[in-house]
Amino acid sequence: MEFDHIGVATTAAADLADLYADLLGTPVAHEETFEGMSVVFLELDTGYFELLEPRDDGAIARYLERNGAGIHHVALRTPDIDSSLERARELGVDLVDEEPRPGAWGHTVAFLHPKSTGGVLVEFVEH
Repeated sequence: MEFDHIGVATTAAADLADLYADLLGTPVAHEETFEGMSVVFLELDTGYFELLEPRDDGAIARYLERNGAGIHHVALRTPDIDSSLERARELGVDLVDEEPRPGAWGHTVAFLHPKSTGGVLVEFVEH
């Protein structure tokens, strides 16, 4: 597995994207509205910054209400998401997603529950 991206929950994705683009000297690689949120990916040499802004009362809105803006998840790229999930099950890791599902940018994703991963919401991503 490799690092893919870090997801940051925010109330102002466009403004934060402008800041990070200037601060890091990095371009916006992809933008879309997906599952009730605006998603902006900024390209880094070794992965992406993903900015998540809610557009409805979904998961990101609830996260922001509970925790405020900040790091939401860490994503790891896997060549075989089904095998990665099976390995997690074998190790007794609780899954948010029992089966892979469509994610942003056309990728397939599945999340591991933070209570099993040291308080970190981990996302597996298959491109």
